[in-house]
Amino acid sequence: MSTKQTKQTHEQFKHTSGATDPVWLLHNKYDARPEFQPLNEDIETDVCVIGAGIAGIQIAYELVLRGKEVVLIEARDVLAGETGRTTGHLSNALDDQYTEIKKKHGTSGAQIAADSHTWALKHVGQVTEKLGIECEYRTLPGYEISQYEVCHDDYEQDISQIKEEAQLAKQLGINAEYRDDLTVKGWDGKPNQRGGAVFHDQATFHPTDYLVGVLNWLKSQPNFRCFTYTRAMSVEEKGIEVLGLGHKYCRIETESGKTIQCEHAVEATNVPLQKLSVIAQMEYNRTYAIAIRVPKGSVEDCLLYDSAEEYKYVRLTHCDDSHDYLVVGGCDHEVGQEDTSGRFQELEDWTRARFTQASSVDYKWSGQIFEPVDYMAYIGKNQGCKRIYIVTGDSGNGLTHGVIAGRLIADEIEGKENEWATLYSPKRLGSMIKSLPETLAHDLQINAQYKRLAQSDIQDIEDLVPGSGGVLNPTLKKPTAVYKDENGNVTKLSALCPHMKGVVCWNKTEKSWDCPVHGSRFSATGLCVQGPAKGNLGPVE
Repeated sequence: MSTKQTKQTHEQFKHTSGATDPVWLLHNKYDARPEFQPLNEDIETDVCVIGAGIAGIQIAYELVLRGKEVVLIEARDVLAGETGRTTGHLSNALDDQYTEIKKKHGTSGAQIAADSHTWALKHVGQVTEKLGIECEYRTLPGYEISQYEVCHDDYEQDISQIKEEAQLAKQLGINAEYRDDLTVKGWDGKPNQRGGAVFHDQATFHPTDYLVGVLNWLKSQPNFRCFTYTRAMSVEEKGIEVLGLGHKYCRIETESGKTIQCEHAVEATNVPLQKLSVIAQMEYNRTYAIAIRVPKGSVEDCLLYDSAEEYKYVRLTHCDDSHDYLVVGGCDHEVGQEDTSGRFQELEDWTRARFTQASSVDYKWSGQIFEPVDYMAYIGKNQGCKRIYIVTGDSGNGLTHGVIAGRLIADEIEGKENEWATLYSPKRLGSMIKSLPETLAHDLQINAQYKRLAQSDIQDIEDLVPGSGGVLNPTLKKPTAVYKDENGNVTKLSALCPHMKGVVCWNKTEKSWDCPVHGSRFSATGLCVQGPAKGNLGPVE
């Protein structure tokens, strides 16, 4: 535990949620981000926002603008979660498709989804201009193409679904069309996936540059405070309020025992720090990305998606004076339930087959996404609460969902009516009833993961090569998470996730312990980097 290598592993997970680094570090190093201190006293404020990713920072920004006194707390460094591991798409061409959203939420729900995401991608541009942030923000077209080549038997059926999606998007006010002759500049490889939907007026940016800019502005405001390395362990409503009489408030207790008393609390922690409720209504997936060099100007500046379930998604970002980076993502799978190896190679092979000028792969990383069974994020008052709000269920569009949360939650806290509220409400029922078959199937699949209580990954610590981990469970009573660092030093921890006692799995790509039950993740040395677990992996009993 005291070796230099183990310390480096532990330090890495203070800044991000994996052993790999995303391409955004090229121009935005971890040590260049705004620094804040841990909370060392009990305090009071109007609103406490928990989580310093895009949702938390946007909510803080909107509330500070409206004159609220805001405290933002983060368990590790700012931007240490999933926001810094996205690929920076800002799109109203939604991951789950408007044709499917309409089935769950009706035409009116699909309209709100279109309107709110359109507002969000534009709002980022407005904030960028207002605060003078240099973050590569720009508008550009988005293309959705078939996953199949033109000669494939399933191409025509796939294209008909893409045409239907473009037509519905246009009816919802999105500037979209289908083009038979659609091709992408720079796609000079053999796969012929010609034709597709064009979604005009999409956007992209450098996500951490943008949020560092917003944080720097917030830091200068008298009604804003931020505390890092301040992990929330409980968020509760206190007091009594009946028929407008009395007073309720929120109390947050931190890992160090310090407390924050506030009128409203917002859990912008990617997933709420609670046992079930909305957590049981989402799936948890890992997704992968690479940044591969292409000659500057050789590939069209666009957003690109194919139609596969585990679809590929593509954009450009700045590399240097002679190259762009083609950022290619995809190869999703459920957390802790599939081998992580081979994902980066699949992305590289896919890219080289289509963009033959691609050269070196300089960055490889992965992130986590949460998929609600009815496709829409949960933004608003938590179930059973009047003053505690949550933001979760990014559904592949976490950046725009985070921006939407800023406006929606600020409006709710002010008591201002917002027409988006019903669609995103964590208390919604209609779409949940329609999604009951998916929920039940998901529950069965999740419960099956407890089989690991009776399994062992390794038979002996000597089975581990340096830099790897595995669960040792010879008696099937006390599963132990064993990590052997590059120098052969061994760390042993309880393999039981503190959330709901699932047995964690070793993620060899990110050198982390991932829970296959509800998606919590921990560093090799046990530091919690992803909820819903609140705390770290415990010691071996």
